[in-house]
Amino acid sequence: MAETLSIPTTTDRKEIYDTLIPQIASLIDGETDLIANLANIAGALKQAFDFFWVGFYLTKNNQLLLGPFQGPIACTRIDFDKGVCGYCYRTQETILVPDVEQFPGHIACSSDSKSEIVVPIFKDGQVFGVLDVDSDQLNDFSEVDKEGLEQIMRLLEKTL
Repeated sequence: MAETLSIPTTTDRKEIYDTLIPQIASLIDGETDLIANLANIAGALKQAFDFFWVGFYLTKNNQLLLGPFQGPIACTRIDFDKGVCGYCYRTQETILVPDVEQFPGHIACSSDSKSEIVVPIFKDGQVFGVLDVDSDQLNDFSEVDKEGLEQIMRLLEKTL
């Protein structure tokens, strides 16, 4: 696949995910390098939706360690018992946070972040890492984002 994306000019996120998911599948198909795949997925999501921050945290030495991302600098290490990412790791479920200020223990890597969605990534039945997406708008994520991002993470898991 060429390193370009075809993104519809619409604000309908379902339509954007429906167009984006097969392109991401094609982009990572046959690529065995994890960092390359994470970087391209983060870039594709940032380009398609212009989210404030899109990135990955991977499990390493009993923490979540910052991986490829798009956006401003971020927290480098997150303990499993801290923040939305740690909560996602512990519950092994996608976490939608409409207002990060209302989430107990939220880690403010950036005060510009207002809402967040975190999706677990599994390898061999264990949480391998998380996809973290932040918005500078309150209540910016919905079930459409949850379903779309989970589909993308299932594609990624097939490469692990």
